[in-house]
Amino acid sequence: MAGNKRRTGRPGGMTGTAPARVPARHNTAERRRTQSGKRQAVSGNVRQEGNRQVSEGQKQTAQRPRPAADRRPDLGYSAAGNRKKARPAQSYESRDARAYQPQNPPKKKKVRRFYDLTLVLIVVALTVFGLVMIYSASSYTAQISEEFGNNSAYFMRRQGIIAAGGFVLMLFISKMDYHWLYRLAVPSYALSYVLMILVSIVGKDVNGKKRWLGVGPFSFQPAEFAKIALIIMLAAVITKLGGKINQWKTMGKVFLLALAIAAVVALNNLSTGIILAGIGFVVLFVACKVKWPFFAAGGLALGTLAAAGPIGTFLLNIHLLQPYQFRRIEAWLNPELDPEGKSFQVLQGLYAIGSGGLMGQGLGESIQKLGFLPESQNDMIFAIICEELGLFGAVAVIMLFLLMIYRFVMIANDAPDLFGALLVVGIMGHIAIQVILNIAVVTNTIPNTGITLPFISYGGTSVLFLMVEMGIVLSVSNQIKAVV
Repeated sequence: MAGNKRRTGRPGGMTGTAPARVPARHNTAERRRTQSGKRQAVSGNVRQEGNRQVSEGQKQTAQRPRPAADRRPDLGYSAAGNRKKARPAQSYESRDARAYQPQNPPKKKKVRRFYDLTLVLIVVALTVFGLVMIYSASSYTAQISEEFGNNSAYFMRRQGIIAAGGFVLMLFISKMDYHWLYRLAVPSYALSYVLMILVSIVGKDVNGKKRWLGVGPFSFQPAEFAKIALIIMLAAVITKLGGKINQWKTMGKVFLLALAIAAVVALNNLSTGIILAGIGFVVLFVACKVKWPFFAAGGLALGTLAAAGPIGTFLLNIHLLQPYQFRRIEAWLNPELDPEGKSFQVLQGLYAIGSGGLMGQGLGESIQKLGFLPESQNDMIFAIICEELGLFGAVAVIMLFLLMIYRFVMIANDAPDLFGALLVVGIMGHIAIQVILNIAVVTNTIPNTGITLPFISYGGTSVLFLMVEMGIVLSVSNQIKAVV
């Protein structure tokens, strides 16, 4: 019975006279239940507080990625217990990072090589215009001469074939790396001396001048090759010297490279010798920091031009100047003294320029080309341009050359290295000097030196090597990298 009373006894707080005695094991169970209730209450409070913290912290989820211990895997069931479609597991970091990524991520910047199409168009325009003017200036002479097969298009056809071949060669060179020219600097410079010596010995005698070297049915002027060889040599030497080029001694030695080849060429071709010295002057002017010696040299050259008569007489007496060269100086100083002799070409060129007026006589309507103006398709073609197209045509041609020089300046300024920049500067100096001298000769500003107008005057060797030079410039431009 006692056991039954203990089993049916109830704890204190119930109705009854005296509380029943509860065994120790029941007291322990009660304490456990009480502690469990307290823990649940505390857990509920913590859970509510945590929910509030979570709701407030949802805005900062992307900035504060959750630790790996708080990640919960997606079991693949919805709230109703239905199976959801399987999808790859994603971490909170990847979802948050994707939420803050832009819809269209920026594209990677590409490096594109620059190719000066403007320069190509200028070369094409000058060459095509030159072919038209060659035909206009030479059609009468070629048609009445049996030497040219009575073909009015003889000169234009020959020039067109060489120009087309040179244009293809230009495109081929433009796609090559111009640094290979550095290894050819010394061999090409030495070869130019060999060719100039050969032309003095076994060269073809045309109009009393040995300027052409024949190779089978072909002939070319080694002086044109010397221009390119000097440009490459100067660019390579100055690149190797670096900052030492600003030293007086070094500057003088480098300029001697230009003067030496210019002196050899000037023995048979004074005009090309002047151009070679001018190329060296321009390249050194750009490469050196000290500028005043070049301005002094320019002033000295103007003084020499002013005293050309006495200086020419002195050089003739010591046999450094040929008689035909001295006659050109006399014709420049006094063209009206011998209008039927040594001043004939100069005066006819001035007549052509004067009769052109503002808009010209019209294309193909020149009078001076009908046997009056010698070499109308060569050195004096600018006079025919002025006569047929007037001042408007002459200015248009000059503007094309100025645009070409501008493109040279831009390419040299953006060139990848000093060697490429100096190559472009040398070619720019060559073109600029030759254009200035040709126009000055035609207008009788300086003595007649027999210089052709680049890309326009007739001359297969000239246009071929000019295309090679344009290919070198385009090769430098093709190495310029632009980020797009």
